[in-house]
Amino acid sequence: MFLTELSPFLKELSQQPIAFLGGLASGFLRLSLADDPVKSWLDQQTGSAVYPSATTDTGNGSGPQSISID
Repeated sequence: MFLTELSPFLKELSQQPIAFLGGLASGFLRLSLADDPVKSWLDQQTGSAVYPSATTDTGNGSGPQSISID
């Protein structure tokens, strides 16, 4: 059972070991792909901006609001 849960990770590791380990390291270090120097390095490697945005759109267009409690 434990081995079947690890099989997708082992499959990705065997197919693209450098990319897998790089992603694993960036996850452990909590690096954002939209921040420099990671963003500029990715742009140089791929030739285009291929990274997810750091913000999420809620759709209503309003930001945080302050409230006062009496």
